[in-house]
Amino acid sequence: MFEGLEHVAIDWFAPVLLVTFYAAKDENRSLIAELVKRARSNSEVSAVVVQERHLPKAPKKTVYGELPDQAYASEAGLRYHLALERNQNHGFFLDMKPGRDWLRSEAQGRRVLNLFAYTCSLSVAALAGGAEAVVNLDMAGGALSTGRKNHQLNFAQETCQRASYLPHDLFKSWGRLVRGAPYDLIVIDPPSNQGKSFYAEKDYPKILRRLPELLSSQSQVLACLNAPHLGESFLTDLFANYRNHGRLPSAAGFDDHTPDAALKCIVFSPS
Repeated sequence: MFEGLEHVAIDWFAPVLLVTFYAAKDENRSLIAELVKRARSNSEVSAVVVQERHLPKAPKKTVYGELPDQAYASEAGLRYHLALERNQNHGFFLDMKPGRDWLRSEAQGRRVLNLFAYTCSLSVAALAGGAEAVVNLDMAGGALSTGRKNHQLNFAQETCQRASYLPHDLFKSWGRLVRGAPYDLIVIDPPSNQGKSFYAEKDYPKILRRLPELLSSQSQVLACLNAPHLGESFLTDLFANYRNHGRLPSAAGFDDHTPDAALKCIVFSPS
């Protein structure tokens, strides 16, 4: 953590530098100028993109160079499509690396349910770890389309066929999920607050009330929450009747002054 720059995140998606501001401060402009200056003298950097998350719709702008036709994130030998100049989120969350690593280590021969799948990076990791099948559910059909492309980017067709995609609202599709139960691994990685579609304080408990319908006695749950205003106890209290196998460590470079404000990923299983 750099003092005075707590509102800034800088991500390197070779060959693109993505700079995200979470607050409007006087020094933002001088920081951009310094980064562009350094980019001009570094042949590895083809573009610098700035996103202002503190503004409505979190606009992005390329302030130096040109973006490649398609940018990718690379992690542990796998690649993922990025949308660096479109959408509020670019399609890949670096701080979820411990979750992907855990799935890759645990998924061999197991059936996985990936709730709030977004662009399916966790599904890709599970299949890379030998999952028998992965069901990806997210109400954003466009994100799931990118998720399908992420699988095609990494696997042969036979492996891709082990992943399925449900572009539905979770609570309106619960019966369909129950028909496919039980699942060996369930990932719950919701947005903290996404308008009417999901509100953590209200809707996470709704998932917990019906979660037993999807589990066997041997199932595991990776429960995640990225809400700075809700601490680890929010999840541990919800899962009070489950066995707690511990919180995954933060990804390298994502240490936080207040761990309760950072991404929380905890493994649970039925007691």
